Amino acid sequence: MKKIINEPGRFVDEMIEGILLAHPGQVKTPGSDPRIMVRADAPVAGRVGIVTGGGSGHLPLFKGYVGVGLCSGVAIGNVFSSPSSQQVFEATKAVDGGVGVLYLYGNYGGDVFNFDLAADLSELEDIETTTVVGRDDVASQPKERKHDRRGVAGIIFAYKAAGAAAERGDSLAEVAAIAEDVIEHTATMGIGLSPTILPTTAQPSFDLPDGEMEVGIGIHGEPGFHRGPLETADKIADRLVAALVQDLELASGDRVAVLVNGMGATPLEELYVLYRRVYQILAGLGVEVAKNYIGEYATSLEMAGASISLLKLDDARLSLLQAPASSPFFKEA
Repeated sequence: MKKIINEPGRFVDEMIEGILLAHPGQVKTPGSDPRIMVRADAPVAGRVGIVTGGGSGHLPLFKGYVGVGLCSGVAIGNVFSSPSSQQVFEATKAVDGGVGVLYLYGNYGGDVFNFDLAADLSELEDIETTTVVGRDDVASQPKERKHDRRGVAGIIFAYKAAGAAAERGDSLAEVAAIAEDVIEHTATMGIGLSPTILPTTAQPSFDLPDGEMEVGIGIHGEPGFHRGPLETADKIADRLVAALVQDLELASGDRVAVLVNGMGATPLEELYVLYRRVYQILAGLGVEVAKNYIGEYATSLEMAGASISLLKLDDARLSLLQAPASSPFFKEA
């Protein structure tokens, strides 16, 4: 696999440098560590801060959602690796507007450990924090163990809703409750068609023979629950949406937001082919698509594949999704 990089060990830092140079009006580094990025006007006095974080390799996930109406800051790790607790703590201090900070990130062991340590450090500085963890990957655990699920692309809905709530001046408890509510009503499942190649090793993250697909794959190449011959777009959509509809217990008259997400190497045209079928399935069930997002929102470097996320909507959730927001990789108005 050919890559446009320089020294592999400098890949993450050079990528961050590029983002900061390209978008100085939207994001900044508050101190000497470039692995901490915050919105350009941070901290915003009297507003809840939202800190996310995780490994690199998933752009625009994590660092791409720092901006107005979204996250306030991010701590950035190496490729597929957690940021340190100190980096999370520094991001917390940089976005604290005096009314507390929400930690909102995916359910992965290293991230949980380091964000928990950062919460302890923040408490010593009299900064109140609370945590909500994304856990929307229905393939990773059954419904009775949904709190142990992986966090994948569906966390975008939580960023959007919690960010809108913080922007309008909600309290820390209220912002956290909104994030938790959205995550509880979100379900995601994805397929992988090819592995990602790690920049530091030049090795694939997993093996997948030509002509096969992996259903239920994670964003780091974690194995799914089914491997078999590549199916048509319609059959893939049928398989994924059936699982999501069952998990969310959708019925005629319900409304949803749909996210069809590319994993890094899937053409946008193919994502629209998937969305076409997703829409048809939901319409056939009497479920209204009130909001849609189609594109690359949470990638895995150059992995080929896609995921589908559904958020069951009520008036409050839909209103939050419709609120204005802007970051280097996201615009909603």
